[in-house]
Amino acid sequence: MAVTSREIRSPRRMSTMAVPAPALGTTAYIVTGLLAVLALYVLVSAVISWGQVVVDDWRYGRPRTFHLTADVGRAEETVGPTRLIAMNLDRQVLILEIPGGDVSKTRTLIGPYLVGANEDLTPITMRLADLNGDALPDLVVGIKNEEIVYLNRGDSFGLVTAEERQQIVRQMGR
Repeated sequence: MAVTSREIRSPRRMSTMAVPAPALGTTAYIVTGLLAVLALYVLVSAVISWGQVVVDDWRYGRPRTFHLTADVGRAEETVGPTRLIAMNLDRQVLILEIPGGDVSKTRTLIGPYLVGANEDLTPITMRLADLNGDALPDLVVGIKNEEIVYLNRGDSFGLVTAEERQQIVRQMGR
């Protein structure tokens, strides 16, 4: 028997062999990069949210409290200005009005109940503005992006009626 040699690897065979595509490796890198960016986004969002709660703790305390002192036209203001204190007590908005600083004449305004996750940490703000043009400052209570108006009735604050609201809207439109 004679031994003959023959070429095992022919050029024709090599061209038909399957070569793994390099795109598969780069796809894994892209997916891993996107997951890393997503994880970083979640982490940064959590840190920013925590930081906002800490800043609100410094500014408003726990429970969330806001204080305002001003002359609002009360007869009791001969001794001093009226003190207004807004609080978020376990999701219930509560406003204390202490006319002239006399705590024996404290009035309470009950605000809305806040519904949702972590609403007990929502700050309540206040400002005074003459909305109905009667030369008495009205109380505007801010909760998140909404405002509730309590009109100054001379001896106390009260919620706006539908007619008063239309009158205020007409006056602001001028």
